[in-house]
Amino acid sequence: MDGLYDYLIVGGGVVGCCIARELSRYDAKVLLLEKECDVAMGTSGRNSGVVHAGFYIPQDTLKAELNIEGHKRIPTLCKEVGAEYIRTGKLVVAKKEDEIPYLEELRARGERNGTRGLKIIGREEIKKIQPNIGAVKALYSPTSGIVDPFQLTIGLAENALMNDAEIKLNTQVTGVNPGEGSFGVETSGGVYETRYLINCAGLYADRVSAMAGVDGYRIYPCRGEYHILDKRVGDLLNTLVYPVPPKDSGGLGVHLTPTVDGNIMLGPSADYIQEVCDVCNTPDVMEQLYVEASEMLPSLKRGDFIRSFSGIRPKLVPEGSGETADFVVREEYEGFINLVGIESPGLTAAPAIAERVINLICGREELRPKKDFNPLRKGPVRFSSLSDEEKASLIGKDPGYGEIVCRCETVTRKEVLDALNNPLGARSMNAVKVRCRASMGRCQGGFCWPKIVELMDEEKGVKNIRLSCFGSGMFVGGTKDLRRNK
Repeated sequence: MDGLYDYLIVGGGVVGCCIARELSRYDAKVLLLEKECDVAMGTSGRNSGVVHAGFYIPQDTLKAELNIEGHKRIPTLCKEVGAEYIRTGKLVVAKKEDEIPYLEELRARGERNGTRGLKIIGREEIKKIQPNIGAVKALYSPTSGIVDPFQLTIGLAENALMNDAEIKLNTQVTGVNPGEGSFGVETSGGVYETRYLINCAGLYADRVSAMAGVDGYRIYPCRGEYHILDKRVGDLLNTLVYPVPPKDSGGLGVHLTPTVDGNIMLGPSADYIQEVCDVCNTPDVMEQLYVEASEMLPSLKRGDFIRSFSGIRPKLVPEGSGETADFVVREEYEGFINLVGIESPGLTAAPAIAERVINLICGREELRPKKDFNPLRKGPVRFSSLSDEEKASLIGKDPGYGEIVCRCETVTRKEVLDALNNPLGARSMNAVKVRCRASMGRCQGGFCWPKIVELMDEEKGVKNIRLSCFGSGMFVGGTKDLRRNK
């Protein structure tokens, strides 16, 4: 037991980290627990990174309200915590005349929700916005955008730390004991006592809810698979492009998404699965992604694919139900705030969800703002994006900027060391990757991994080097040690 916390948050995804950051504005003892070895390891780090404008969501729902409000706040939030945001716009394209009514429906829904600037455009305007896309008509959303979900979540977590919140990684919640005015939260790292328990466990939110005595929720995992294209073809796409989704689809259809770093993503698919941790890729789906994406962007080539991945949506409705579920953000009983079914547009809605949680707390007690709260966190240096003069200046200050570790992404030794020195204490290869982009390029680590391993071992003393989290050890020992043991 490590004293009494005022607020304990379960889950280090974008929503949990956003809530931790908002609570760190106040005079309170805040703790966030994450079962993985880093933040953004679940749904928050395995999505398209799209900042949705709000026209897909059914009107008069909490999801629509939080989407619209979150969309307004994301640009400022990203600027504050050092995460890149780009307003790209979005095209929802109709390839056939009989798909046009769907575009009209989307525009009407978006206007009712409060989405700004929606209009339906023809072939000529489509070509002006996105020359490589062929369509009969399209719904154009000028306010849609993209963000790096890793940098946003990491930035929120680090800014919360700067303002005295605590974050404990590798700490899984195993039980909850409600008491008189507090909760005893049992974990793999001990027991923590808190006045408020905030469930942001994502794919595991139904389990944490049940631990706290609130049954009746069930998460239905729905996997979405993606391809990532080489940056050398990034110029093929400058805006988000979505199709009119198939009627039997569980999602929005396979779409084309530019990233803030210049890659293009194809996906996601939508397939209900049994296990919440099954993030494999499947040959049939990977082929289907290519076929469907090629219909919108015929110049796609298989040789431009550099990686595939998948993410899982925490749906509250089963496959084939024909229903949509709203976000659950409520205080179930005194002190227990439950967030369940936070799927897309959860990334966009995160700041609005955090404010709603603050309002729930303010309904019970007064929150005293800190006088010294600092909302600003400086983002990582991106050496590859700097001018020659700026690069020379950095090298003059620190020779580590003059040694390239990752050729594909032009990542320097200093950037890798900065990633290893992160305030959260994450030390895996994946932690380095998502912080400085080393190994995200064409060769996917073929050149830089040995050097990164060397830096982890020699500079940071990391001996048990992991690719990601538990069960992902990369080595069994040193070569000389193995020979000696024989």
